[in-house]
Amino acid sequence: MKRSIMAVSLAVLLMVAGGAAIAAEFGTQPEAEALVKKAIAEIKASGKDKAFAEISNPKGKFVDRDLYIFVYDITGKCVAHGFNQKMIGKDLAEVKDSDGKFYVKERIEIAKTKGKGWQDYKYTNPLSKKIDNKTAYIEKVDNLIVGCGVYKK
Repeated sequence: MKRSIMAVSLAVLLMVAGGAAIAAEFGTQPEAEALVKKAIAEIKASGKDKAFAEISNPKGKFVDRDLYIFVYDITGKCVAHGFNQKMIGKDLAEVKDSDGKFYVKERIEIAKTKGKGWQDYKYTNPLSKKIDNKTAYIEKVDNLIVGCGVYKK
């Protein structure tokens, strides 16, 4: 009887620990929001050039698992991107997700009208390489839009 209880207890413990390990593999909404605030603090403290270089470094402090920072100017031009450096310098205002949503235009609107907020869209997950549902937290600072998204599970 004791062995059965111990075996069941061990199995439950392994399932819980395994679930925690899987959950820890992906970023959370509070972590995304905190990373945006950290990036804004870096921009203010170090200046745009230095901060954008660090934000765009895929091995830098603004990339954490599937979380990364992106920064646009208020017109939709990408000025920093932690996942895809090929985006930097491009006007992304007319880019659509796989459902036809102008997600960068929506970010511009949120930034201009609310200053910050969450938005839903679809994007390529850097871990799975598949298009997934995503929600991003964005915040306006000066004439910049700083954001970080979380893939929905």
